[in-house]
Amino acid sequence: MLTSKVESFNKLFNDLEECEMLLDMALDESDTDTIEEVSLQIKAIDKEISKLSLELMLDEADDKNNAIVSINAGAGGTDAQDWAEMLFRMYMRWTERKGFQVKIIDFQPGDEAGIKGVTFTASGEYAYGYLKAEKGVHRLVRISPFNASRKRQTSFASVFVYPELDKTIVIDIEDKDLRIDVFRASGAGGQHVNKTSSAIRITHMPTGIVVQCQQEKSQHRNKEMAMKVLKARLYQNEKQKQDEKKQKLHESKDDIAWGSQIRSYVLHPYQMVKDHRINLELGDVNSVLDGAIDPFIEGVLLSR
Repeated sequence: MLTSKVESFNKLFNDLEECEMLLDMALDESDTDTIEEVSLQIKAIDKEISKLSLELMLDEADDKNNAIVSINAGAGGTDAQDWAEMLFRMYMRWTERKGFQVKIIDFQPGDEAGIKGVTFTASGEYAYGYLKAEKGVHRLVRISPFNASRKRQTSFASVFVYPELDKTIVIDIEDKDLRIDVFRASGAGGQHVNKTSSAIRITHMPTGIVVQCQQEKSQHRNKEMAMKVLKARLYQNEKQKQDEKKQKLHESKDDIAWGSQIRSYVLHPYQMVKDHRINLELGDVNSVLDGAIDPFIEGVLLSR
């Protein structure tokens, strides 16, 4: 992975050097055709640099994982439920463009319109890495289609994104990580127990977990039982880590209301989408609501 990124960087660096030499020669000779050709090459290189920069930002442990996305209507009644459905449609359009597979896990329709909430998985390379940038409260300002007075309404919906964690925890124990001590068993068991070194103590060096077994007469059986106990404890260790990670993600949720929004979508009195984290504003609201959210996602990731 790192090797391929270094190779990509070196190639882009060399391509830029070649373009610089060609441009100097073309300018000396007033060769407009070559100048135009180099200009196109530089634009293509610029795109590749942006792509590589983005890939370098997707370097956290869970970035490659599939994503679990939850959208929930917040303050704003029916308008908020309609807004939640609009967001859901926006992400469906975006996942289609990315070629991600989507599976609905939970869908709660609204009382009059829209949805109260929806949870879905987005499966594909770096799905979580991209979608984690969308985590937060999204605010909509528009003339309410559900208000007879046609008043301007502000609605909120939350988007929360979890990495999909592997449910199968594989416990791979390497011999080099174990210290195995053999000693004489003590306690009930008669003369045999006291005369032979059949008891086993296993220390798992990376975690410091120590297990021992002395109930069987056979050293082999005691080792087998001790390994079972060790695997069970290591499994519980990993499960606890995953549970703590989920809890930490859950606790980072913001209230779905005013003041905590990451992005505002304004349809009236003017049209604009603004990401408050990076101060990026786009005027084509319809395109954004149709799934063109890459500028925001990339902007947030590159702001790191």
